[in-house]
Amino acid sequence: MKKLIKRITCVVLVAALVASLAGCAKLNYVTNGTIQAIQEVKSGEWKNAGKDGADDAAAQEDTSVLEKSFEPNTYGGVEFKDLNDVANYYVEAYNYTKTLTAQYKDADGKTQTFYKMLGSEKLEVGSVMIDGKENSTINSLVPSIVGPMFDANIYGLVPSGNRNPELDNNLDDPTRKNDHDYRTSTFTGDDILDANIVDNGDGTITMTIQPKQEELAFRGEGTQGSFFEVLGDITSAVKSISVLSFTEGDASDNVKVMYKGGTGVITIDTKTKEITAAKYVMIANVDVTHASIAIIKDKSASVKITYTNEYPASDDYLKERRGVVRL
Repeated sequence: MKKLIKRITCVVLVAALVASLAGCAKLNYVTNGTIQAIQEVKSGEWKNAGKDGADDAAAQEDTSVLEKSFEPNTYGGVEFKDLNDVANYYVEAYNYTKTLTAQYKDADGKTQTFYKMLGSEKLEVGSVMIDGKENSTINSLVPSIVGPMFDANIYGLVPSGNRNPELDNNLDDPTRKNDHDYRTSTFTGDDILDANIVDNGDGTITMTIQPKQEELAFRGEGTQGSFFEVLGDITSAVKSISVLSFTEGDASDNVKVMYKGGTGVITIDTKTKEITAAKYVMIANVDVTHASIAIIKDKSASVKITYTNEYPASDDYLKERRGVVRL
């Protein structure tokens, strides 16, 4: 699915650049200050920025979006002293839930063993900005681009590559630097920016977790890739667009993806440590600078992507999307 999302993102950005031709003469160009700010945040240099860079640094500062922050306490009979306890409990629940399977009938009428917890997915592309300005005509084109391309599928708890536990890994992928088995989580307390916990009073607790921001995340790795389904190396997809070039540098220099502000809301049965419901909302901001297509020169484009995975998927969703029926 991440390959499809990358293709959709690239098509949207390229289409937006082309559509902006009519009004490009009157648009103010965006400088590479955005890229500089992102790089400073990643390295920590923004803390030393002077007055001129203060606004850019503040815009990239990683802040909590939660209404209530973590408070050490006992929730549902479980003691949580710090964010490490939150991460450890989540990982235990994640790992256990991914050991659970159920029987399904597939579209061919064959009985299959899939994860017990299967989810739905939804992709939303927000307003496209061209040289820092929003254009209603361009944004009206986005649904017609995304709709036909995005075919929602069925997967296990994110990050995941399959509904079949035996296939949920990249251990046999020679292109991957770090092999990973997605039946277990690598998420840690150091990956959490903020969290909160609610005792539901019915034997379950609900965790809301916001991972720390990350630039260019990879599935199963880092603060975002170990918690969400992410885009991966989108620069490789951009490089494959033959009609697109850059007035300065290449795709690696001019395509930036910042993951920030996404959350996961996870309900866990404290008796069994099984995840009974979850909703992951990943947010990625993609910025392309110094892009050129034919006579369009040195343009910038940005788009916000929201990717939602919700568990468990309804019976109707399973059947409509992939012909899968719970037995």
